[in-house]
Amino acid sequence: MTAWHRDDWTLHAKCRGMQDALFPEASDQKRAKLVCTGCPVRMECLAEALDNRIEWGVWGGMTERERRLLLRQRSDVVSWRSILVGKQDANPAKRLEIGDIAR
Repeated sequence: MTAWHRDDWTLHAKCRGMQDALFPEASDQKRAKLVCTGCPVRMECLAEALDNRIEWGVWGGMTERERRLLLRQRSDVVSWRSILVGKQDANPAKRLEIGDIAR
């Protein structure tokens, strides 16, 4: 897997063209999160939302509430991109999982 330029990761997203489906009411968020399963740019997406404190929608498989909780738990993180994507850029075989960063 090659590293994508920071600005064009959205071209590879599984949800490309599905914007409305990713900003559901609370009861439909689980269904929206399923779109993220297996997405090749899931970590780039999540890093974008966390670094920019995006408060709406499902990004990288996490809801607004889940992202807020993670940001509170890991207030020490300066750059989510360097944590989530930086390690993958250096070694594509090492895939981070959401549970890895929530500790």
